[in-house]
Amino acid sequence: MTAEELDGTPQELRAELERLIEENALAPDRARERRILRLSHLAGIHLVDEAPAEPAFVAPDEARLPTGEALPEIAADELTPGLLRAGILRAGCLLVRGLIPRERAEQMAGEIDRAFEQRRRHEAGRNAAEGYYEEFAPEPRYGPVVGRGWIEQGGGLLAADAPKVSFEMVQMFRAAGIPGLVGEYLGEPALISVHKTTLRRAAPSVPGAWHQDGFFMGPVRSLNLWLSLSRCGDVAPGLDVLPRRLERYLATNTEEAALDYTISQLKVDEARDGTPILRPIFEPGDALFFDELFLHQTGSDPSMRRRRYAIESWFFGGSRFPGEYAPVAV
Repeated sequence: MTAEELDGTPQELRAELERLIEENALAPDRARERRILRLSHLAGIHLVDEAPAEPAFVAPDEARLPTGEALPEIAADELTPGLLRAGILRAGCLLVRGLIPRERAEQMAGEIDRAFEQRRRHEAGRNAAEGYYEEFAPEPRYGPVVGRGWIEQGGGLLAADAPKVSFEMVQMFRAAGIPGLVGEYLGEPALISVHKTTLRRAAPSVPGAWHQDGFFMGPVRSLNLWLSLSRCGDVAPGLDVLPRRLERYLATNTEEAALDYTISQLKVDEARDGTPILRPIFEPGDALFFDELFLHQTGSDPSMRRRRYAIESWFFGGSRFPGEYAPVAV
């Protein structure tokens, strides 16, 4: 299926997509969820191709940003695009408590469990349940998706490879007002991607490595939503973060940092300049927002006994969408 085969304008494509979403919310259907994912991808392509030339980030609302804590933290009902921008410009991130209702977050963790199990069945040559693991193929202009093995080793599964879970994820985002929030923050419609929207199930054995995601993505306009679906940071792996705004990418592959994208502890200590490294405790439904410059790593240690469930979803503006990623409209 291509955009030309739909024989319609982007507006007609979007109207058809919304119609299917409404139908599926009332009567879930695996074939319809596949079509929704495909049409969302095509709608995303249109948004990239028609992106504004010079969008502007929302003005930061510094007056409403909490003071006194290194890591700014707010409740979900306080969240605005301007407050989000202020948090990122001051501390590199903003912690939002209860962005998603706890029960909904825990339900999504169960869906991720099922998706991981169905991927295991698929890899063993057995039939997988419909909608839980079906490798997504973007339009030809983006080429095949590579790196699934590396993502799996890090405790991840691409949301686009689980159309049922992907549909539920986007509906969850919409119910929380996230697409509109991110669109206002970026100054242009929010897009996710096939390559950087990941369902996470991390065991305590998953190692951490300091990094800034912009190193992988190039010059982008982005915002990451790191959404916890289980308690983590103490009983399960969480995030180690440097709550400080960085305006540049740190040197990689130095000292003990053996990989070309990882940052050594020495470079982290130089960059933090006395700012404490934190490992916040997340409850199901809590979220951390940050952008491509934020310095962080998976935070785990041998004393942890539980898995961490989370969704990591990078949002992009079409004006600087990474060329190697396949866009998806939300």
